[in-house]
Amino acid sequence: MPRGQKSKLRAREKRRETHGQPQGLTGPQVTAEKQEESRSSSSSSAVCRSARRRSSDSSVPQESQGASPTGSPDAGVSCSKSDVAAKGQDEKSPSTSPDASVPQETQGASPTGSPDADVSGSKSDVAAKGQEGESISPSERIVFFTTADRDPLNRKASKMVQFLQKKFEKKESILKADMLRRVRREYKPCFPEILKRTSERLAVAFGVELKEMDSSGESYTLVSKLGLSSEGSLSGDNALPKSGLLMSLLGLIFMKGNRATEEEVWEFLGVLGIYDGILHSIYGDTRKIITEDLVQDKYVVYRQVRNSDPPRYEFLWGPRAHAETTKMKVLRVLAEINNTSPGLYPHLYEDALIDEVERALRLRA
Repeated sequence: MPRGQKSKLRAREKRRETHGQPQGLTGPQVTAEKQEESRSSSSSSAVCRSARRRSSDSSVPQESQGASPTGSPDAGVSCSKSDVAAKGQDEKSPSTSPDASVPQETQGASPTGSPDADVSGSKSDVAAKGQEGESISPSERIVFFTTADRDPLNRKASKMVQFLQKKFEKKESILKADMLRRVRREYKPCFPEILKRTSERLAVAFGVELKEMDSSGESYTLVSKLGLSSEGSLSGDNALPKSGLLMSLLGLIFMKGNRATEEEVWEFLGVLGIYDGILHSIYGDTRKIITEDLVQDKYVVYRQVRNSDPPRYEFLWGPRAHAETTKMKVLRVLAEINNTSPGLYPHLYEDALIDEVERALRLRA
């Protein structure tokens, strides 16, 4: 081949190598970036899946397992609300983990005031018997108060409840951005699940739900699940604790045939780890709330049982409770907390239906 043609061929080969080299370098770089993104996404997904598996394992009922479970506090999700709490762990000692789902008692208070103090949570432990032997178990609330929880998503939901409670008490706006900032990067893909469990805890502990204020989903507010006025139980000091105790009290009064003795009330609250004369870590001075605050707000009536000697006292719905909510709303909330349907309590449901009809007739008159 002539020397001139050889030189041209070499020059062409060098140009090809020069133009082709950047493309060869770019390809592996893009591939590496995609692999890194894939690994990061897979890692985040694995965190959520791992948490769900752990909570799912701990939510199997004791009757089917034959052993004491760890007692997970969530319902209707992968870590569903179990009918049992971690009895074995609670009987040994209350949790002192920094990730505890509720604040610890102040120094000097009795350990029985702690919401996870030696509570088993079995449905056979029900204190609240309704008409004709019907009952709605408080056990679904018990497990929400236990601090010994191995599921990281449950712990984060419990901490989020405390954060939202402070926001509500300070009358500050509840923004999605603020909640996201409290979730570590690896758990951000799990945020919808954490928010769902947070909503469940708010309903169980305080009788409120977390609702979006607009279609953008960037801001939220807390509203009563019983339809109570925001100027009533959700106003003033200790608004959320008052709302939570009011939900329990109205439900118990309804289940007990529209009146509940003071002994029955404290028996029911005792199943939840709430005791007379002991400051509770969530609700504070319970006696003051149910016998003074809610009475002054006209949500309950607290009176002496007729002809009782020595004097005994009972609770009834107050005029404001009758005006702002209904027996049907109370029954639906209690059934929702226990993962059941109002129709499964026929006598209570019948009473609630009669109440609905009577209200409708009064409105027409």
